[in-house]
Amino acid sequence: MKYYILAGEASGDLHGANLMKALQIVDANANIRFWGGDLMQNVGGTLVKHYKERAFMGFTEVIMNLSKIFKLISFCKEDIKNFKPDVVIFIDNSGFNLRIAKWAKAQGFKTNYYISPQVWASRASRVKAIKRDIDAMYVILPFVKPFYEKYNYNVTFVGHPLIDAIADRTQVNPTAFRKAHNLSEKPIIALLPGSRKQEITKMLSVMLSLVDDFKDYQFVIGGAPSQEFSFYQQFIKTNNVKFISNKTYDLLSVAHAALVTSGTATLETALFKVPQVVCYKGSAISYHIAKRIITLKFISLVNLIMDKEVVTELIQNDFNKNRLKHELENILNANTRQRIFEDYYELEKTLGGKGASENTAKLIYASLTS
Repeated sequence: MKYYILAGEASGDLHGANLMKALQIVDANANIRFWGGDLMQNVGGTLVKHYKERAFMGFTEVIMNLSKIFKLISFCKEDIKNFKPDVVIFIDNSGFNLRIAKWAKAQGFKTNYYISPQVWASRASRVKAIKRDIDAMYVILPFVKPFYEKYNYNVTFVGHPLIDAIADRTQVNPTAFRKAHNLSEKPIIALLPGSRKQEITKMLSVMLSLVDDFKDYQFVIGGAPSQEFSFYQQFIKTNNVKFISNKTYDLLSVAHAALVTSGTATLETALFKVPQVVCYKGSAISYHIAKRIITLKFISLVNLIMDKEVVTELIQNDFNKNRLKHELENILNANTRQRIFEDYYELEKTLGGKGASENTAKLIYASLTS
């Protein structure tokens, strides 16, 4: 079968890579063409466009790059038409993917969506278009299925792929890891400032402002695969900070605590059982627009899944040195840590067991061969 996969961002690349591996197992003749990143490219198939080419964050960034986005949409449609896939598979990234889905469905292509757009967070009116344009939806968060049921749209909960990604990784030796990256024996505070330049610019300076206040700990920046070290250097003003690129899971496996930009990394950090403070700051315009359309109590996946505040969220003006210092001190406290650990174990049970990618691949292949 011929599969055309559209994924954006680092998280979409991770989930897309795992889905591709699973598709190759259930379909020995799988011919995959995709938009994604390095992880998907390492699996095989044909990379059309790297997600770095369309990494626009926030409303103002999108508006400033509309011309480029429309050109990419036109190119994508033409590429799908020439490839003639048996199915087009969309992974998250709703702004781009829902536009392609509308066109693809009208052209007669089979459309599947893996990892739902966050219609449960804002603009639920998009469900109407999803019902019209998507033949099958596979969701990875347990609360999303009942959300769609309210709109009479039946979707399939397949479990969360991060369970697999973390369970299947090669275990790191803490002593060897510290030695390889010139780390001391001090407890590690991991800094995960996001994967996009706009995020890193907003987040990292505030995170690094705490270094001199926690001398009994060492701070380690987890560099995103999409960014070079030279970009991070401008924010590092002390020798007391280490930088490790593209080894987030290894870093989390040895971390004592973490400061994490809101996104998939908050859930990854929780699954590694690392107490964290969730941080987010966008442009003033983007924040005020988002505040008016987002209807959720929380922004982190950890709190959303558990439907309570498991981890503290510092958003916009609350994300400042004083608040961040206070909350970091809090998650270094033994009693707070124990409470977080207990909630993390409940979170993992709620997400279900292993096999999300395999479950999804089997369902997609079955729908093409039945």
